[in-house]
Amino acid sequence: MSILRTDTFSFVLVSVTRRPYSARVEFILRKITIFAGLDDPALSLLMSRARQTTVPADGVIVREGEPGNQLYLIVSGSVRICKRFGRTDEVELARLNPGDFFGEMCILETLPRAATVQAVAETSLYALPSLAFYDLFRADAAQYSILILNIARDVSRRLRRLDEIFAAQQ
Repeated sequence: MSILRTDTFSFVLVSVTRRPYSARVEFILRKITIFAGLDDPALSLLMSRARQTTVPADGVIVREGEPGNQLYLIVSGSVRICKRFGRTDEVELARLNPGDFFGEMCILETLPRAATVQAVAETSLYALPSLAFYDLFRADAAQYSILILNIARDVSRRLRRLDEIFAAQQ
């Protein structure tokens, strides 16, 4: 449940622990690249469906191979993205910080999680369920298209970065 004050676009959201907290859309969403170009109603719709959670350092947020249907936005802290987590052949693919996001692949496709995400430090996150994206599509297809294009651009940047890392190791 959320309360929106349209004069300032402030929200009072209920966290997974059922405690209310305040957040400003401009602070949370406008600094995240995939939301660039979205208008206030689209951002409000998405934020109204967000759930806040805090994960302790070393806590696992999602596991490779598990089903997933949420995109996560990092508000504070940091995470690492790993393949083969906890094994001797574990590979760290990336570290993400405030303003970054992960879990976008589960929004674009219905396959299991491609990697494990672990908090490096205590990390505050917003989780956006895939249904929030569907709701945006139904409410405003043009805004949904902007969001999906932004996600595709970021996925392309990440893939390019991984290509460069792997090429440098050859």
